[in-house]
Amino acid sequence: MKKPIQLAEKVYLIDGYDLGMAERTGAYVLKEQQITLVETSSSPSVPHILQGLKELDISPEEIEFVIVTHIHLDHSGGAGLLLEHCPNAKVIVHPKGARHLSNPAKLIASAKAVYGEKFDTLFNPILPIAEDRLIIKQDQETLEVGNDTTLTFYDTPGHSNHHFSIYHPNVNGIFAGDTVGIYYPQLKRKGIDFYIPSTSPNQFDPDKMLKSLSMYKHLKVQRLFFGHYGMSENPQEAYKQVEAWLPIFINEAKEAFDEANDFESRTKSVTKRLFKKLKEDLQNKGLKDDDPIFDVLSLDLEVSGMGLIDYLNKQKS
Repeated sequence: MKKPIQLAEKVYLIDGYDLGMAERTGAYVLKEQQITLVETSSSPSVPHILQGLKELDISPEEIEFVIVTHIHLDHSGGAGLLLEHCPNAKVIVHPKGARHLSNPAKLIASAKAVYGEKFDTLFNPILPIAEDRLIIKQDQETLEVGNDTTLTFYDTPGHSNHHFSIYHPNVNGIFAGDTVGIYYPQLKRKGIDFYIPSTSPNQFDPDKMLKSLSMYKHLKVQRLFFGHYGMSENPQEAYKQVEAWLPIFINEAKEAFDEANDFESRTKSVTKRLFKKLKEDLQNKGLKDDDPIFDVLSLDLEVSGMGLIDYLNKQKS
């Protein structure tokens, strides 16, 4: 297991090894007077988070706040288990997500629908969080985590309706969750800055996503802290790529929707179509045909494909 890395002043990243994969989902540590975590990943990530905290000389008892950008299980699924180790921590969540953390039955059912028999290995256990340990933050509300550090929460739907982003003024950065999609640091190390939208089911909305990106631009942030994965200091390029890929994702989904009659066939078709386009784009940028990132992309596109077809189903009904 690799050690936590420092990304900015008092901001560290712990790899949660979500789905058993490195650089898949991260937990951010704000080493302020009130020590704060942003994201928990799923429950199998909790031992990695605890080990990362130990490496940073932080005891679990010192954690004051655990912020989840949204309640999809790869961002919040480990929160209940983590709280068992962090007796003084409270979880900060979007107003539309709080009830699902205190009663995660619907979250569990949704994840089982997507991941099937892999669910237990990837996500168990998903523990309910007592309501008195939940704090709701509305749009533009703030949280003081240090004498000179106040975070601001912004409602950012598009990926999901229960999604907020957290602006950190001291580093002029925003904890983006999945609002600006997925970033691949593995490719960055090979000289390729690459971002794609994250269109997971079941509340994906492209218009809301673009509106949230416009808000980011208005804030003029210099750093994006992604749920998947790590930090980019090139936000304009991220916006540009996500805005370019989004209509391509929609158009390919429409083609797939029209050529098949059931959800599974349509999802397989759009996943295959998008994979072909992304692979061609990356090969044109010099990436080798057998690069391991293609396995990661395939997984990401399978989930995004489900969200795209779900979105079109709702548009047609």
